[in-house]
Amino acid sequence: MIRRFEDIIAWQKAKELTVQVYVSFADSKDFGFKDQIQRASVSVMNNIAEGFERQTDKEFHQSLYIAKGSCAEVRSMLYLASDLEMVESDSLNSLSEMTIETSKILYGLIKSVKAK
Repeated sequence: MIRRFEDIIAWQKAKELTVQVYVSFADSKDFGFKDQIQRASVSVMNNIAEGFERQTDKEFHQSLYIAKGSCAEVRSMLYLASDLEMVESDSLNSLSEMTIETSKILYGLIKSVKAK
């Protein structure tokens, strides 16, 4: 049973993603890009937490969709980072896989909350 948002696997994965985004783009001189990808990654984990704490299935469900959208935003920005050679390809591949995994987990959680 999930008692706190910290127990939610999607939140845990989103937190890992956020940490890796911060690490991977720490030295980026493109401050606008860096700020946007960091904000998008933080949005994933924070929307999961905020939606859960509102304690209604409807608001949690809506927040999970927003989190999933932010996850896609991160992945979209990673394509740009790749094209602009802003970060090592190993790091990009790892981050991209993390966004896909997080998105899949979010989709499962969305379906679970909707089925309630």
